[in-house]
Amino acid sequence: MKSPLSPSTKSEAATQAGPGPVASFTRFVIFGGGVGVLAGFAVALLAMVMPWVASNALVTVASTLLCTELHARYTFGKGRRAGWREHWQSAGSATAAYLATSLAISVLHLVQPAAGMLTEQIVYLSASGLAGVGRFIVLRLYVFATRRDRTARPAKQQGTVTAPVVLAA
Repeated sequence: MKSPLSPSTKSEAATQAGPGPVASFTRFVIFGGGVGVLAGFAVALLAMVMPWVASNALVTVASTLLCTELHARYTFGKGRRAGWREHWQSAGSATAAYLATSLAISVLHLVQPAAGMLTEQIVYLSASGLAGVGRFIVLRLYVFATRRDRTARPAKQQGTVTAPVVLAA
């Protein structure tokens, strides 16, 4: 029987738990931020031929699908494709991000009706970055967390009894 403290058991448990919060956040910024920057340019280009809110919605759907796959496989270390549950839950957090970016741009257009593309990009990417931090927290703690991570209860030790031992000298 293997010892519960053997190195192979520890590495298997660490692999199942996924990367730590700093590594996950770094990957989230690289993948999510990279797709977000590309999405920002795509929104601006599409906004030339359709209303900004519609182009934001279209790009948000496409980038959410791509990011959910990247986050499932690499950011949170699942090593597999995202399932329907992860896609729907990620879509919920992306909807909140979409509302935040749309609200930010709408406020910009109210305050400065003739805002240029550079100003729109600064506002869009700033709102997207703030929404991204919120999404990271939701994705890490809820969407891609294992059941064990969500419960946060210490595991019970079963079958062990501590009894005093008397040694004869």
